[in-house]
Order: sequence, then structure tokens, then C-alpha cells
Amino acid sequence: MTDRPQASRLQPDNFTPPARTPWGGTKIRRRYKAGLGLGEGAPVGESWEISVEPSFPSRLEADEPGAGPTLAHAIAAAPEAWLGTKVAAVYGQTPLLVKLLDAADDLSLQVHPRDGDPALADDESGKPEAWVILEAEPGAGLYLGFREGVGRAQVEETIATGGRLDALMNFVPVHAGEAFIIEAGTPHAIGRGLTLLEPQFVAPGRKGVTYRYWDWNRRYDAAGRRDDAGQLRELHLARSLAVTSWDAPRGDAFVATCRPQVEVLLDEQRVRHERLLAGPWFEVEAWRGDGTLRIEAPNTMWAIVCVGGMASLSFGPDRALTLRRGQSAVVPAIARDLVVELSGAELYATRSPT
Repeated sequence: MTDRPQASRLQPDNFTPPARTPWGGTKIRRRYKAGLGLGEGAPVGESWEISVEPSFPSRLEADEPGAGPTLAHAIAAAPEAWLGTKVAAVYGQTPLLVKLLDAADDLSLQVHPRDGDPALADDESGKPEAWVILEAEPGAGLYLGFREGVGRAQVEETIATGGRLDALMNFVPVHAGEAFIIEAGTPHAIGRGLTLLEPQFVAPGRKGVTYRYWDWNRRYDAAGRRDDAGQLRELHLARSLAVTSWDAPRGDAFVATCRPQVEVLLDEQRVRHERLLAGPWFEVEAWRGDGTLRIEAPNTMWAIVCVGGMASLSFGPDRALTLRRGQSAVVPAIARDLVVELSGAELYATRSPT
């Protein structure tokens, strides 16, 4: 590793095991990662594309799999060069966690605590997140917030009596290209048939926390396969109820608060540049098409995921970096004059606010 940070691809196989994500499908490995030499293998629920989270840390790509340094180690060697002065001063590491997620089955109905929740352990973090829908099978959608008129007492009674919690939630049909912001305290679940990009904020060095209200009464064996004789997944009823934002709007009014205003930054010829969402935790842009796109330096690190086509990224005097479908990269703050040559490409770029 050189003294001056370089834009780098990350190893493409940072997958969660089926026991952790038993709802996972086959699209990540067979479609998004096809051609990267990863083989067929087990279903993959999540691919942690850009991560310094201790559970599944990313590694910089190397000639030998597993030989590259972790992203956390690379950033720690030159935090200001990687992250910019502001982000380095506040966090010392990147708080970004960016995943690909493939739901062949419904995820549990769950909620995340806010960062700084006093009940969190020293090694735990809140986890505000966002979703960018990449694929949606017919009829697929999201469970997002409680329906009009639903309050805590009804939720508690439904859980206590073994009722269906999904019946109390807004079901939102979605299509590819839509984005949603999931603030801490929001009851939510990703429905079956969706593949998406999931940017998250996780305090560096800690583990993002998820509390489950309900998991469809499903049972699994030790390998994460459905098994009526198996075990129920762990639930966190008291904590789920405690961190829920009960004063939030309900019904359609709540769903509307989760939809960011997309800003079109460039739409010329065959190139489109959009800012999908911008908030206090992260900002996400989409770079699509065929042609040349020039990106203004953000003064912090870009976390870039390629989900279609191919792109070449160049940074002034630095070497060019090629990304194809299924590959991800990090571009340090010191990189300037980012030029992206798109070849039928679809890229998503996430950064911390500055």
C-alpha cells in the first residue's frame, strides 16, 4: 500500500452466511456477481460491499483472495486523505456501510434504534438506512410504518396473541429506481421479491443494531433453512416497542415522509446523474448511461457500487480504475477531477455529508 491513498476496488465476495440471512436468494451471486469467478454456492442475502463494521469488514482487492488489507486498516493509516478533514475529525473512520440485498422471502418486521440510544452497549450503534430498489418482482413491496389508527396498545396485543403484525403495517408496492429513507424508530420490513442497494450509517468500530418485533412465525435449522421442527429466530419485543417512534404519522402520510425528493443534476444525451437522497447520515447519487460524466470533488470518500454495465474512473494524475457489474470501489477524498466513462453502466455512489 502506498503512502498516498489510491482509489481501490474491494473484494466482491463479502457475503453473509445463510444462517444470518435465511431469507436470502440467488440473484447476488448468480446475476450481479456473475463472471467474477465466485461460483454458484449457497444463497446470499447480503453482500457487504463497503464496510468497516467488525462483523463483515471489506478488504481491498489483492491478487490473492483475502490478502489485501481491510478497508478499516487502509483508512486508519491516512484518515484525512481518505475521508476529508471534517469526516475524519468527527468519526476517525467512515460511518458508511453499503450493502446489496436480495430478499427471496420476507424479512422480519423490525426497527433500528437511534444512534446514541442510552440502552445501546459500548460496541453497538443505531442504524438509520436507505433503500434503492434495483429489481422488483410483480407485486413485491415494502412494509413501511403502521397503518392509520394503529397505536402501541394494538401492536402489543397483536404480538402477545400471536396475530399477524404485517396486517397493521402499510404495504407499499415498489418498482426499480425508487428510493426510501428509513429513519431510526421506523417499523419496517423488506418484502420478498426485492433486490436493493442499502446504504446505512453505523458508528465506526461498532455493530449496527436491529430489533425484531415479529418474524412470520418461521422456524429454521442451524444452516438457515426453513424447517418446521427448527428454531424460531430471536425476537426483541421490549426493545422494539421502546425505540419505535410512536409520535410519527401513520398511513400514507408516513410513507410520504420516507420518499426523498430526487434531484436531477444532469440529463444529457445518454448520461443521467441524479442525487437520490441527501440527509444528515449519507448522500446517494446514481450515475447511469453511456458517455462521460464529470463529478465534483465531494471532499470526502466515495463508496461506489456498480450494478450494471462497466465504467472507467479516472482521477487527474492517478491511474484509472475499471468497475464492472458486481464490483465496488472506494475513492479517497484527495482524488480530484473524477471523470467517469460509462458503458451501459449503472453506478450508485454514497458519501458522508460534508
